[in-house]
Amino acid sequence: MDWTMGPPDTWARMAEFLRGIGATLPRAPRALLVVSGHWETTVPTVLASASPPLLFDYYGFPPHTYELTWPAPGSPELAARVRELLSAAGIASASETERGFDHGVFIPMKVAYPDAHVPTVQLSLKASLDPAEHIAIGRALEPLRDEGVLIVGSGMSYHNMRGLMTGTGQSDSRRFDDWLGATVEKDAHERDAELVRWSKAPSARACHPREEHLLPLMVAAGAAGPDRGRQVYRDDVMGARVSAVRFG
Repeated sequence: MDWTMGPPDTWARMAEFLRGIGATLPRAPRALLVVSGHWETTVPTVLASASPPLLFDYYGFPPHTYELTWPAPGSPELAARVRELLSAAGIASASETERGFDHGVFIPMKVAYPDAHVPTVQLSLKASLDPAEHIAIGRALEPLRDEGVLIVGSGMSYHNMRGLMTGTGQSDSRRFDDWLGATVEKDAHERDAELVRWSKAPSARACHPREEHLLPLMVAAGAAGPDRGRQVYRDDVMGARVSAVRFG
């Protein structure tokens, strides 16, 4: 069995969840802003190209996975708006026009928006990996929600590759996921304070030896304002509990 992919139905329920996201929104987004756990820069950086290519930033997968397409347009206008909001909050930023959408963007969004018709901008993580800084980035971007932009944090609630490949992440992932589910439901002040201290949560470092896949959630939480979060998807994938959170 190829555990890089898992059994045939490994990702079926996740794909079903992603395909159903659009139907749960009050209105169709005019654009997507996606924060991926696969891009780190010194300052938050926006992909400002009008037609971003795809960046196949993975290895060892079947040949057809390097032939995928997802020709969503970029949005230089949204990229500029992101930088404007960050600047107003005193947060330095940058833009990039050469890089493509990495798989943290095009894999889930190809399932959620297969027609690739929604303009999309990718935002990097900050290389400091400081949770408070990422919550602040999200807080600065909150106005985008009233401007028709869907802010997506693309990471994973459990990201210990050894645990996934050996199927040994069940107990740690459940403990951390229970904490995460309870935390995002709290009022914004308490929620953000708890997320800043995420590494003190049960089994936190066992689930995230490195936190880059958790930080997109911090940006989404910061952008949520007073809206409480809730887990809208939970599943066991390759022996580990994973979940997705929605704010608003």
